[in-house]
Amino acid sequence: QVHLVESGGGLVQPGGSLRLSCACNRNIFAIYSMDWYRQTPGKQRELVAAVTTSDITDYADFVKGRFTISRDNAKNTVDLQMNNLKPEDTGVYYCAIKMGLGPPDYWGQGTQVTVSS
Repeated sequence: QVHLVESGGGLVQPGGSLRLSCACNRNIFAIYSMDWYRQTPGKQRELVAAVTTSDITDYADFVKGRFTISRDNAKNTVDLQMNNLKPEDTGVYYCAIKMGLGPPDYWGQGTQVTVSS
C-alpha cells in the first residue's frame, strides 16, 4: 500500500513563501511522475507541477516563475517551493504519484494553503 503525507501548508501573506513537502512510504526512484495538484474554491482539482524520474518538470501557467518542484529519491520526498504567493493560490494542495502515463494512481490527504492579509 502506498501512502503519501503532505506537510508545510499554512497561512501566509500575499507575496510570501511556503514550502510543501510530500513523503512517500516506498522508494520513489522508479515512480514515473510525482505531482502536486490543488483545489481552489469553486474550481476543480488542477495540476500545479510535476516532476518525472528523469527530472523533467512541468508547471501550470499560473505558477510558472513562482513555484519550483523537486524530488529527492534518497529521501522519498517531493517538495513544492512556492514564492510570491497570491490570494488566488489559496486552496488544498495534494501530492500525487503516477506509476505510468494516465491519471494519478495515489493521492495524499491534502494540506491547506491560505494566502491572505
